[in-house]
Amino acid sequence: MTEPMPAPLSIVLVDDEAPARRRMGTLLEDLALELPTRVVGEAGDGEAALELIQQVQPDVVLVDIRMPKMDGLELARHLAGLPRPPAVIFATAYDTHAVQAFDLNAVDYLLKPVRLARLQAALEKARLVGPLTAERLAKVRQESGQGARRHFSCHERGRILLVPVQEVLYLKADLKYVTARTREREYLLDEALTHLEQEFAERFIRLHRSVLVAKDALAGFERGQGDGEEGGEQWLALLKEVPEKLPVSRRQWAAVKQYAK
Repeated sequence: MTEPMPAPLSIVLVDDEAPARRRMGTLLEDLALELPTRVVGEAGDGEAALELIQQVQPDVVLVDIRMPKMDGLELARHLAGLPRPPAVIFATAYDTHAVQAFDLNAVDYLLKPVRLARLQAALEKARLVGPLTAERLAKVRQESGQGARRHFSCHERGRILLVPVQEVLYLKADLKYVTARTREREYLLDEALTHLEQEFAERFIRLHRSVLVAKDALAGFERGQGDGEEGGEQWLALLKEVPEKLPVSRRQWAAVKQYAK
């Protein structure tokens, strides 16, 4: 008695080049007898892909790394936060240094031009291994020499919202969450402030134990009564576009005062 054929893997193709998506679709068709698949959607950039993937909930995402708006590594990191994250396979024409980062972290990737046998092996592995963790993806980004993410992700009403990093004025730790404040509103991030400080050191500077502020959001400083970790009279950071005044710890003042205007 022959074993039943497994259900086709549902796949989303993500690449900013339409010919590359067509080629990948053709390769998947060529694999139909050995490994049945079903393409349930395509996207040309990471932002559109995140929206699509939340709708169709595929088993696997085949994603190019170099894309405008949001690269493949950042997309995969946001996908890792979904209630039902898909497995992710990267397609890349990266140099040796970047590829080594994938190998070290056991993240599967396909070198372009993609070969049929290699695609089949990656899909079979994806079926068994499942989704990647955000921690492993962050390590790949660091070791491959990629810059920081362009977006934070916020879980709200069962969906992931993207918050552009450039719009965030400050990040404030509160219990297990971090609040990201933009000009319009606040967002809750499920991330550690210390990790955000390391990843976004070029953009944010620490004011005190629980707050990072965007350097270009600082409007100046004044003396006043703070409600921060030290209490009493202390320096307060004034921000552009929002009325909040953030206390500066004595320990951080030496590093922060250079931004006084």
